Amino acid sequence: MAGIKIISPGMYTTIQDLGRFGFQKSGMPVAGAMDSFSLRIANIIVGNNEDEACLEITLMGPKIEFECNTIIAITGANLSPQVNGADVDMWSSIDLKSGDVLSFGPIKTGCRSYISIAGGINVPFVMGSKSTYTRGHVGGFQGRPLKAGDELNFIQPRQCRKYKAVKFPEKFLPDYMNAITVRVVLGPQEDYFSEEGINTFLNSEYNVTNEADRMGYKLLGPEIAHKNGADIISDGITLGAVQVPGHGSPIVMMADRQTTGGYTKIATVITPDINYMGQLKPGDKLRFKAISIEEAQKMYREYTSKLENIKIYTENVNIISSRKFKVRVNSKEFELLVQEIRG
Repeated sequence: MAGIKIISPGMYTTIQDLGRFGFQKSGMPVAGAMDSFSLRIANIIVGNNEDEACLEITLMGPKIEFECNTIIAITGANLSPQVNGADVDMWSSIDLKSGDVLSFGPIKTGCRSYISIAGGINVPFVMGSKSTYTRGHVGGFQGRPLKAGDELNFIQPRQCRKYKAVKFPEKFLPDYMNAITVRVVLGPQEDYFSEEGINTFLNSEYNVTNEADRMGYKLLGPEIAHKNGADIISDGITLGAVQVPGHGSPIVMMADRQTTGGYTKIATVITPDINYMGQLKPGDKLRFKAISIEEAQKMYREYTSKLENIKIYTENVNIISSRKFKVRVNSKEFELLVQEIRG
């Protein structure tokens, strides 16, 4: 079967999809993409199911040789992608021929890029997912980050097509900044913190430390005061939970988080903003803004609705040209909905 060969793996390149759900009660983390928005869009651009596995690359990209004609898309962080030494567009379909080499240069924005390959990556499903959970040596390619010499096959290699090229409007793409504000819902243990501690949490700027990975981001900033200590009876940990151990420094739990924990959780980052969290790197800054659970639910419904509309539009321009086919969403509406998805 045709596929790709890893010439050099970059800093940390793994296979990820949207995650491994339904097994946290047995101690198995969800894993999956740190920026699910970018993964979904990468897949939509090349005509895959939006939950198909992609390559997630971190800070420094790999060098990959393609062994057949295919179509890819690169989304997320801008790591200066090139094909055969020439710059290529991100957030756009890219036709590749057998023997082409994809490489990356200096990082410009963000932290993690996603490479989708038309047809999908042929690795086994483990508990319903292809995602790599490296601490458990589960999923992906042999349960580990990719290394030089690895060869991956495609499920259904797809050649350069007779489709219209797909490209996102640049002015509506995510803006990965070095300082962001993320929205949170307080709890579930906000009552374990003093009023002063909660005010500190919501009115301080925090730096992402070097202790930031797929499991969680430890932040540096003003210490958050508890009322009577940080320990609780262990309970479940959701994506975006903000733990505050006894040292008072918050830790935002990410894709490879443990399933349970015994430290107080002051708040939870809302789903749309997790994507921005996944693009932070050591040295970046963030603040927290509290919203109500009703507001968070409304934002989530809007987020998923806009994603579905983006999918409809992209599929419409991604089909074989046909005069009889009527586009269901016009370009003006599409630009508005993409603009709204990050609002």
